Amino acid sequence: AGADIKHRLITKSEAKSLELGEERRANKRTLRMYIHPEVAPSCLLLMGITDLAAGSVWNTMPPHLHERRMEAYLYFDLAAEDRVVHLMGRPDNTRHLIVANGDCVISPAWSIHMGSGTGPYAFVWGMTGENQAYNDVSPVPVETLR
Repeated sequence: AGADIKHRLITKSEAKSLELGEERRANKRTLRMYIHPEVAPSCLLLMGITDLAAGSVWNTMPPHLHERRMEAYLYFDLAAEDRVVHLMGRPDNTRHLIVANGDCVISPAWSIHMGSGTGPYAFVWGMTGENQAYNDVSPVPVETLR
């Protein structure tokens, strides 16, 4: 993609960690950035893992758009009987997917993304687009979703 970047192992302790969400909103989670300009640079990719705290079900809140890049989720650590309801689509016309352990969802730049699980889970996320500013998001208030 236009640059020669050496590959290397990035350990959990080297990842840039963010504690996000609130227990009272059932969205407390730890986001670890592995491929990120401050940890391991790349040309276009950001990638990390999000783990939900015990008792939390929402993987992101509020939902948001990444208008300058797309995002993909790979859900894992779900029990065989559990599912995540992954919400996506335009804010005024949302749709849902029921996903199981090992399922992947691709969210285009125009689509919100958020999910809620019936049991514990985690997910790998990856983003690519014209910028690598992780916080470059457009939040969508929950009350405006349709």
